[in-house]
Amino acid sequence: MTIEQRFHSLEDFLASTVNHVDGVLDDGWGFEFPVKGREIEATVLFADITSFSTRTVDMSPAATLVYVQNFFAWITAEALHGRPGIVDKYIGDEVMVVFSDEFGSKDPLEDAVQAAAAMSRHDVHGFGPHIGIASGRVIVGYAGTSLRYNVSVFGAPVALAARCAGVKPADTEKVISSTIVMPAADWGDRELDEVLPPEMVEQPDGSLKPDWQRFELVDQREVPMKGLGEVAIREIHNTGMWFPTHSIENRALDSLHVLYVNNRYWPRWEAPKTSGGPFSHLTPVEPEELPE
Repeated sequence: MTIEQRFHSLEDFLASTVNHVDGVLDDGWGFEFPVKGREIEATVLFADITSFSTRTVDMSPAATLVYVQNFFAWITAEALHGRPGIVDKYIGDEVMVVFSDEFGSKDPLEDAVQAAAAMSRHDVHGFGPHIGIASGRVIVGYAGTSLRYNVSVFGAPVALAARCAGVKPADTEKVISSTIVMPAADWGDRELDEVLPPEMVEQPDGSLKPDWQRFELVDQREVPMKGLGEVAIREIHNTGMWFPTHSIENRALDSLHVLYVNNRYWPRWEAPKTSGGPFSHLTPVEPEELPE
């Protein structure tokens, strides 16, 4: 499958393939529910924003929405562009992405690590994502009832990837912009430079030479994970740092202000704050009449 032929959603995938389970069960009290899905081998990636609650605590709900939408748009543009991963869900400030050979991956774990590295390498807004990755058998299935349902991925790798995303570096003094954590068994004996080659930099004479390797593969260690006991992990740390001249917090405030002054945001309580940035001098056009 080429990128042009890729599945754009898990719903697309299920509609285009044969289910491995398709039946109706009873909840024990007379309410029937369907069980439909397809089992696959996959790699699951979880990513979230560093200190999201602290960074948005003083923001309005609308500004917080702009903030997280910027995060999700950035992931789509940087990490998933040209890769066969499928976004399973957005949960608050978290995103879950699934890679599988059935979605077009030749090596799902390598695709997931490279997507994670792209999030980290091009983190121009300073999100500082925590990223967890885990591989194994999962099922893509319908979840819910006739009142409300969607399609998601279920299985042990989902919980394990989420737990990996929550692992903190052992060295709290080390300068790290973001982390990629996975079970050591999933990484195996791979070489870092084969999975994440250093970027090539053009020299004054026009030749290309490898840039310094910003990613560091940390020695294996065991960490406790809730419900899973001690798990041996490998970590990839990004030792490069972004120092945005315009923080993502200020970008969210100023972006909302731009919507406001262009009569595309009609706050019910107070006008949006600005960071004092380049758009703070703009004044709103005449607002539209909106019902209470």
